[in-house]
Amino acid sequence: MGKPTKQRRKGQVAARAKGPSGAGTALVKNNPFEVKVNKQKFNILGRRTKHDVGLPGVSRSKAVKKRTQTLLKEYKEREKSNVFKDKRFGEYNTKISPEEKMMKRFALERQQNHEKKSIYNLNEDDELTHYGQSLADIEKLNDVIDSDSDTEERGILSAELTAAHFGGGGGLLRRKALTGEQDEEEEKPKSRKELIEELIAKSKQEKRERQTQRENALELTEKLDTDWKEIQTLLSHKTPKSERKDKEEEKPKPDEYDMIVRELGFEMKAQPSDRMKTEEELAKEEQERLQKLEADRLRRMHGKDEQENKKKPKHMSADDLADGFILDKDDRRLLSYKGGQLNVGNEEEEEGGNEEEEGESEEESEGEPGGEDEEEAIVEEDDATDSPSDLESDMGSEEEVTANEEQKEKHKGNEKKLQSEEEQNAKIEAARSELPYTFTVPESYEKLKALLFGRIIEEQLVILERIQKCNHPSLAVGNKAKLEKLFGFLLEYIGELATVEPPELRTIDKLVLPLYSLCQMFPEAASNSVKFVLQDAAHDMEEMIEVKGRATFPGLDMLIYLKITAILFPTSDFWHPVVTPALVYMSQLLTKCQVMTLQDVVKGLFVCCLFLEYVSLSQRFIPELINFLVGILHLSIPQKRPQGYILVHPFRPAGKNSDLLLVCDKKDMETWKKQNLPLSIVTRLKESSKTEMNHFRLSCLAVCLDLIKKCAALYESLSSFHEIMQPIRVLLTEHIPVSEYPKQLQELHQNALKELEDKGKQYTPLVCEKKKPVPLKLYMPKIVKVLEFGRKQGGSKEEQERKRLIHKHKREFKGAVREIRKDNQFLARMQLSEIMERDSDRKRKVKNLFNSLATQEGEWKAMKRKKFKN
Repeated sequence: MGKPTKQRRKGQVAARAKGPSGAGTALVKNNPFEVKVNKQKFNILGRRTKHDVGLPGVSRSKAVKKRTQTLLKEYKEREKSNVFKDKRFGEYNTKISPEEKMMKRFALERQQNHEKKSIYNLNEDDELTHYGQSLADIEKLNDVIDSDSDTEERGILSAELTAAHFGGGGGLLRRKALTGEQDEEEEKPKSRKELIEELIAKSKQEKRERQTQRENALELTEKLDTDWKEIQTLLSHKTPKSERKDKEEEKPKPDEYDMIVRELGFEMKAQPSDRMKTEEELAKEEQERLQKLEADRLRRMHGKDEQENKKKPKHMSADDLADGFILDKDDRRLLSYKGGQLNVGNEEEEEGGNEEEEGESEEESEGEPGGEDEEEAIVEEDDATDSPSDLESDMGSEEEVTANEEQKEKHKGNEKKLQSEEEQNAKIEAARSELPYTFTVPESYEKLKALLFGRIIEEQLVILERIQKCNHPSLAVGNKAKLEKLFGFLLEYIGELATVEPPELRTIDKLVLPLYSLCQMFPEAASNSVKFVLQDAAHDMEEMIEVKGRATFPGLDMLIYLKITAILFPTSDFWHPVVTPALVYMSQLLTKCQVMTLQDVVKGLFVCCLFLEYVSLSQRFIPELINFLVGILHLSIPQKRPQGYILVHPFRPAGKNSDLLLVCDKKDMETWKKQNLPLSIVTRLKESSKTEMNHFRLSCLAVCLDLIKKCAALYESLSSFHEIMQPIRVLLTEHIPVSEYPKQLQELHQNALKELEDKGKQYTPLVCEKKKPVPLKLYMPKIVKVLEFGRKQGGSKEEQERKRLIHKHKREFKGAVREIRKDNQFLARMQLSEIMERDSDRKRKVKNLFNSLATQEGEWKAMKRKKFKN
């Protein structure tokens, strides 16, 4: 490593200063590019110039040298606390002259030496003591202090004793002399020896008194212990209840904070929970659960017992020791012969039989009179009377009894078998009627219809749920395509339910849930299926217009498809691949389909309700909706003279079907009550009576008024709201015969009219004001003289002094910041050099240690080789 740049530069300067021979005879000129020259344009009298010409590195070396003398010294002594402080008398007092200081110091030194000599001078008359006794008396060993006789007050000396012994005795003598003069002037003062003897006698007397007190206290305690033992047997240890209650009441009640702390101590600690399972793991577990339930159902349906599966023999290897073999039940039976035949029975039955026989024998023995002679005679008679014929008869009777018992047992077994068969058949029928737990995805619409049609709503939902769980896309490769087809089949099935007579609207309402879940799983396939339905319906409407010249409203299935579209897809988007075509199709329905019957009116109002549902969030303006509501109001007017409003296709001012909602019967108006219009009424409207038809017309008009009220609330923020709602306002105020309608309908009419009047805001166009606007007041401008840049502006003397101080403060502040920065850099360099030095020292020591270890290892190996060779 070469020298640092600074050292190299210094070396170069020194080499230039010396000549070729090494002596400093010939000076070499400095490099002109390294010399710093401060030039001035003008020479000013009285101003000293600093550093006109400076050699490179001179000022920097001076600054470093100054910092090493001051800052570095402080840095090295930063952790040292010992400081030399001159504590000589008057050292820091400038008011005292040096001669006075010297005299005072000399006097203090002599005084200290004199005090030390008087303390350690043994030749004087003062007598040394220890614990109130003279050292001379202690050496004679007249009174030996026993350690056992020491009291707790050992070492406690009186004030007189301490003053006499440790104060040199002078103070005590003086105090005694004073007291003696005051009290007894005639008595002579006692000598030091007499006073010490009195103190010693007094201390001994106190010691004896303490000893006697201790002995008396011990005697009293022993007497008290003996008396207490005699009385203790008479006393009862149990305290009365009153005292217990008092003690309990005296106990302080625990604080709320303490109670909370104790409760927290007994609380259950939080335990780590299991991780959240993924969708694939949940689907796999659900499939396994359903497969297990399906296997259980099939086993019950086929009548197989559950115990058969459990008692199947397990595979056992040849090396198995059968350590875990345990008998659940002892099935061993005893072999016996009864009546010449093999009897296999339980021990309990035999024991019961034996007990019965024993009881019978005991009863017989108790019933027989006599003594030993009579018993012997009876035995002899029995022996004499036994013959082969009697034995045969006994055997025959026993065989008959056993046969009867066997027949009874067989009869009971047959009854049990019949009962078990009936129970088994009932279980099989229940298993057959139960829904399967696993289903495959139907490959066609006919198979799905066969699965669902004819079942109750709950069963249909369970079947669809199990189809989705058993055929989750994560379980197999082809399940995704199968479930995508299932969405189309389910949509077609919903459409068929809507065309059934009567339509199963409740079932359709429940089937929307599985349809929504499939749409969330496969949004692209769902959008394609719904778009295909919308395209097919629009194509049918165009064909009908081409063939017949007019179009009719679609069936109930298509209206339900439009309702389902609003549930499955977002309707607030500016453009959506499914919702936007649906909006276009609904607008075509309101403009191209003619209103020929009351069913068409209901369908059109349903489409208007769907429009409001679609645009409830986006607040998109639908002109077809307003025009259709105007046409519905026109159908309820008796006089067909459109004044103040314009009818749009498909409505006509007059014609065959222009009075569909006109009601003239007052009795029907009085009996009408407001009710919601169900969609199922579209199919059974032809069978209704005249009164029901009039009620239906009034209900349609009520629905129209509700829709007008909702439109007013939806489009209130539009600037052209007044112009949009003007035809409806004209119809409601001028043409509709409100006075003839029922009260409920009149209230609806008033509410709708109120909404239109309150929400309608007339915006006037912007017009320029005719008068010229008055300008704001202006003041005379303040003209400031622009001076040349860089030159100091003139002012008063105080202002110039202030500016000069500000400038000086700024310059000093910058210089201080610069110096602090340089100080920090210098300290950082010093710290780095210390660290480097410590590291190099440590590396050197580590290297020496490794070298020494290596040499030791070599020596040890050499010694080992020598031993091995020897």
